[in-house]
Amino acid sequence: MKKVIRMVGVLLGLLLAGTWLMQAQEEQPLKLTLEDCILRTIQNNLGVSVQKLNPEISAAALSRSKEKFYPTMQFGYTRRSNINPSYSGLEAVESYETDYNDVNGQISQFIPFGGTLNISLDTYKSSTTQNYQTWNPRYYSTLRFDFSQPLLQNFGLDISKKEIIIARKGLESSLAQTELAMMNTIYSAEQAYWNLVYAIEDLKVKQESLKLARELLAKNQKSVEIGTLAPLDVLSAQSEVATREADIIRAEAAVKNAEDQLWIMMNISDEEKKQYTSIEPFDLPKIEQKAMSLEEAESLALESRPDLRNLRVSADTQLFNLKVAKNQLLPALNLVASYYSPGLSGNRLVYQDNNPLTGIVVDVIPGPRSQSLKDSFRFKYNNWSVGLTLNIPLGNAISRAGVAQARLNLQQAELNLQQQEQQAKLEVKTALRTVEANLHGVEAYKTARILQEQKLAAEEEKLKVGQSTNYTVLQYQRDLSAARSSELKAIIDYNISVANLDKILGISLKNRNIKLMDMEGSN
Repeated sequence: MKKVIRMVGVLLGLLLAGTWLMQAQEEQPLKLTLEDCILRTIQNNLGVSVQKLNPEISAAALSRSKEKFYPTMQFGYTRRSNINPSYSGLEAVESYETDYNDVNGQISQFIPFGGTLNISLDTYKSSTTQNYQTWNPRYYSTLRFDFSQPLLQNFGLDISKKEIIIARKGLESSLAQTELAMMNTIYSAEQAYWNLVYAIEDLKVKQESLKLARELLAKNQKSVEIGTLAPLDVLSAQSEVATREADIIRAEAAVKNAEDQLWIMMNISDEEKKQYTSIEPFDLPKIEQKAMSLEEAESLALESRPDLRNLRVSADTQLFNLKVAKNQLLPALNLVASYYSPGLSGNRLVYQDNNPLTGIVVDVIPGPRSQSLKDSFRFKYNNWSVGLTLNIPLGNAISRAGVAQARLNLQQAELNLQQQEQQAKLEVKTALRTVEANLHGVEAYKTARILQEQKLAAEEEKLKVGQSTNYTVLQYQRDLSAARSSELKAIIDYNISVANLDKILGISLKNRNIKLMDMEGSN
């Protein structure tokens, strides 16, 4: 019985230990580096997920536009039977029947300069009960080549590929817009990450400040107990402890708010979120000075920013639209050419005295259907034609209005690009100035914090010898806490301003080796 009890006890102990380990694993914080935060955001953020679909849609549209140059095949089959009254007085019948079946096929190819080439083959069989026929059944085949090429309107490689060119410009624009959205998201993720770091570190500063106030309160209470300090002097320390405890409550709420913002930014599911008690940032802010002249920064921004690239694509698209609109003002002059080779076969009827009017068939010379096809492919009978067609509209007000509209659209796109380039230069100046100011601010706040530490230490020494008061020491403690928070805020602001500078320069993705989908080839 005792063994059973011991075994049950061991099992319960193991069960409790396992439960404790599972809870410990479930309640661990999510240790997160800045790089992990950015990658999670890029992969999971709903806004980015929606935006990343646009290049795929544009790529599909580009692929569809290329179908214009794929050859097409067409097949047809017809069978027909007709019964017609006899209209010839030589026939001794009231009606005759004709059976007809036809098989045809065609391959069409669009030519890059705007023309079309068609190759067709048609073969049919005709048999009839009508008298005086020389071929019955008759097989007739035709191999035909038809070519058409615009020479003015709709002529040219770019004009014929206009759907492809427009679709490719749409893909370039979509990629630029997606890159811009991803850059903004990266900046937002960095900002949220550093805001959480600040909230956590600021909480530590306030906790340290509360610790100093409590230590001073404990010293004062001992002094009251031994009679070296009046009880009234303890009240200021107690009041300060209560105030700093309230500061910690607000700081803890700020940490939770920053965490929630980061959870939403990374779009972490509720199930995964349940595995962690909090977010623990792994990276701490660094002070890495960025040396870059204004001229270098402006040149880099004009070259790298996706919003400017998108506007350039828009201007190029409007320029191409103007080219197409001008082409539509030209007369429609088309070159048309045809070549066809017929072939004939069937059962040849030989009449008495070679006179079909006798109605007496003395011999039948059979001929297969394949013979008519052989004649066509051997080009036994050559037939061709070449011609020009000219179409000149008597009025082209609509086409001229299209050119005017295209010209205005181009002018507007160019002005938008110039305006955005000016705005980009202004943003670069402001961002560089902000980075430099924040860097100097870090040094200034660091110096202020060191001086506050020295002032507090000196004042605490004076308090020990009775040359200072509790109020002054508590005031210096508050000043030191504020100086530490200000220094921390300055460091965070510097890191956020550097991230903003990368975004304004258009190098956020490049710095992190994040690449978008490869754009379709130039063909």
